[in-house]
Amino acid sequence: MAQLEIEDLTIQYQTSHGFVHAVRGVTLAVERGRAMGLVGESGCGKTTLARAVIGVLPKNAAILGGTVRFDGEDLLALSADAQNAYRWRRIAMVPQAAMDSLDPVYRVGDQMIETMQLRGGLSREQARDLSQRLFAQVGLESSRTRLYPHELSGGMKQRVVIAMALALSPQVLIADEPVTALDVIVQHQVLRILRELQKTLHLSLLLITHDISVVADLCDDVAVMYAGRIVETGSVRQVFTAPQHPYTMGLRNAFPSLRAGAGPLVPIEGFPPDLARPLQGCAFAPRCPFVVDRCWTEDPALLPAAGGQASACHRASEAALLRTQAGEAFARLSATHLGSTQ
Repeated sequence: MAQLEIEDLTIQYQTSHGFVHAVRGVTLAVERGRAMGLVGESGCGKTTLARAVIGVLPKNAAILGGTVRFDGEDLLALSADAQNAYRWRRIAMVPQAAMDSLDPVYRVGDQMIETMQLRGGLSREQARDLSQRLFAQVGLESSRTRLYPHELSGGMKQRVVIAMALALSPQVLIADEPVTALDVIVQHQVLRILRELQKTLHLSLLLITHDISVVADLCDDVAVMYAGRIVETGSVRQVFTAPQHPYTMGLRNAFPSLRAGAGPLVPIEGFPPDLARPLQGCAFAPRCPFVVDRCWTEDPALLPAAGGQASACHRASEAALLRTQAGEAFARLSATHLGSTQ
């Protein structure tokens, strides 16, 4: 059963260069107690989508249509005060840059205590005890609560922000690029903590990232986003084993695989479209190696595909053939690379 449901959500920004259509009719569901990964290139609308869910879009953003439902309640139809009652208490967010979320002249423990007093109605003593328990949950010693942000490493700051997000026992946690700029060892530690907390606390998790390896390691389900739209959804195993959309196939081939060993990666040629300009047909058509005439004029809908997935591709019924062709191209490139190194 879906706990967080987004349906046909459309968001645009007003800029000095005109309107930017950042989110274009997104439909997405996060099942209760499961981890959903939202993956795509930078600028595809992932963070805008997350900020719309918790109601903290910038002033130049406008929601043109759609719904965001939490346990059936449309959050977008609520007053500002009613939305505020959901924020942090029932839906919390771990932002991209942990350092930007922490006051540099304020001890991290005091920041947590203030949040729990103002938002949760706890006494200072109750908030202090809870902050120490939360620090323990994310693998930090309670003595760290007395430190300032600059006295903590990047991984420690990220854990503090995760602890703050969990302070009021939310049911849905949105993590926006939670391991950006951390080294791979610390990334693994933070992701392991997130996964353990999600399972232990029975959280519904929406993990936003551009790294499909993070989604493969942490999530149950995945949604692939391109140019403001969802182009494929399904379980992690299904989507990464048998992708139905050419963009997902490209993402898979563009990331290193431990099973494949050393070898070349296949980049997705070209660049994402400018969302400040009108789009006609499929937004991925200029970069797609399997494009046909129909792709230039008709924007494909997100429809059920093989394996319980959904795909927004006119050639989704030919996905098995397209994967074979993509694999053959990868094999030829690998052979060329091997020959050049001998």
